[in-house]
Amino acid sequence: MRVARALVRHEARLLAGLVRWLVLGVTGRRPGSRGTAGAFGYVRGQGAMTAGLAFVCAVETFTLSVLLRAWPAVHAVVLVLDLYTIVFVVALHAASVVRPHLLDGDVLRVRHGAHVDLSIARADIRAVRRERRARQERVPGVLDVAVGGQTTLTLELARPVTHTTLLGRRREVGVVRLHADDPDGLARALMPVRS
Repeated sequence: MRVARALVRHEARLLAGLVRWLVLGVTGRRPGSRGTAGAFGYVRGQGAMTAGLAFVCAVETFTLSVLLRAWPAVHAVVLVLDLYTIVFVVALHAASVVRPHLLDGDVLRVRHGAHVDLSIARADIRAVRRERRARQERVPGVLDVAVGGQTTLTLELARPVTHTTLLGRRREVGVVRLHADDPDGLARALMPVRS
């Protein structure tokens, strides 16, 4: 039951992200612009891939509609599922756009779409390294928040923080690797913290 609640909560966040993305598109505002010190995006270059995937899903929807027209009940079920898949793909991208990494006062929120939101006190960041890494095997104590299989910034923490996974599992992490469109800008924004 806990897993089902977590999945429903994730779906709700995705759909809320989609609605917010559409509202931001209409109003012309930037994500993260409401009183925060800095919003750092991580989806640059991902839009074309998302559009391509949504297009493939649309072609599949049309093709299955033609193939299943002789079975109306099956056609209706598959059509609903296919249309929701298209909404889901677009919502994944939208949630990533409207939920950038946020540096607000003394807290950095490392985010990835609707499924990662980790708050780190700036004072707990011991070192910031600009390094491009391809996703590697899972290592205990390390959280990889990769986009397109890559991270561009590594944060070493003075003390571990607790990361809660999508399904509610908790683990302690002392190193956070993340992707940012402007890793140098985020690194510069984090550096003056230490005194």
